[in-house]
Amino acid sequence: MKIAYIYPALTTMGGADRVVTEKANYFAETCGYQVFIITAHQMGAPLSFPLSPKVQHIDLAVDFNQQYQYGFVKRGLVYLKLIKLYKQKLATLLPMLKLDIVLTTISRDVDFLTSIRDGSYKFAEAHVSKKYIRNNHLLQQRGGLYALIGKIWAWRLEKAIKQFTGLVVLTHNDALKWESIVKATIIPNAYPFYPAETSNCTSKKVISVGRLEEQKGYDKLVDVWALVHAKHPDWTLTVYGEGSLQPMLTQKIAEKHLTHSFIIEKPVRNIIDKYTESSIYVMSSTFEGFGMVLVEAMTCGVPVVSFNCPDGPSEIINEGEDGFLIAPGDIQAMAEKIIYLIENEHARQTMGSNARKNIQRYSPEVVMQQWVQLFENHVRK
Repeated sequence: MKIAYIYPALTTMGGADRVVTEKANYFAETCGYQVFIITAHQMGAPLSFPLSPKVQHIDLAVDFNQQYQYGFVKRGLVYLKLIKLYKQKLATLLPMLKLDIVLTTISRDVDFLTSIRDGSYKFAEAHVSKKYIRNNHLLQQRGGLYALIGKIWAWRLEKAIKQFTGLVVLTHNDALKWESIVKATIIPNAYPFYPAETSNCTSKKVISVGRLEEQKGYDKLVDVWALVHAKHPDWTLTVYGEGSLQPMLTQKIAEKHLTHSFIIEKPVRNIIDKYTESSIYVMSSTFEGFGMVLVEAMTCGVPVVSFNCPDGPSEIINEGEDGFLIAPGDIQAMAEKIIYLIENEHARQTMGSNARKNIQRYSPEVVMQQWVQLFENHVRK
């Protein structure tokens, strides 16, 4: 079988880049498929995660980043020119590859991909829930003309998705949001590792991993940690991430006198080591497509505390067994659960052990077989 992923660029240490890379590697190495990753604008940048030599990477070198140097009107014109070029390049390449399956992660190509008649089955794969695709929620929040543009985008997205062979989403909650448009297939993400060495949950360390952007809610986490620090000043929280909100967060951390206990570090490749050095994982996101970091921490035997944001945490965490779900934005409640785990070593060790066992339902062997079945149900018709 020949399959291809169409993806913007593999340039960040984020969850989606890792997931796409891991899936491509699995299809090539384990399933024996001929696999391509087609990026729009890698532009010579190093790949964020190791790609199997059996996976062929093709970059179309359509530099969408150049549009951002212009004002609103010219930016729109430049974008239309780049989209036209992007479509032309894909329309030339896909028939040449003679693919059985083409997958998009619902990026810029979603509006025109099904119009390319190359004989492949085309699937749309959602990495965030419906409301947040292409940051449409931000347009809605701004109101006025932006909200109108957001409504038009949402309508165009729904119209485009109907043309695909299938839509794959990560959670049952997201499938419900699409049910009036299409019947979605639910396939969660598989964990990328299941290390032999796990956390013993005895260190006085809490960890969080993610981009320093509004979605991740780290401003609220600073407030949470101020309450925790007041009772347990000997514990530290380390956030591994970078982003546009780092100056604001650094200032807020200083204002709360948390400089030595709330620590921001750059993303690291040896994140497994950081999980296993920690005793609690905390996620303060306002929304997620799934919450891959929860799964990763749990494979390392770390109990988790998370806001019950849409979508993912409620399907990953077994409340009170391997972690705690907190009402979105409830700073006091999140602090109380972290403090509970700090003060009850046996409880956090038990929950960490449960987390490692329960998370096995997201093993590649279980999850990727669902993808294989989906593909073969169509290709073998």
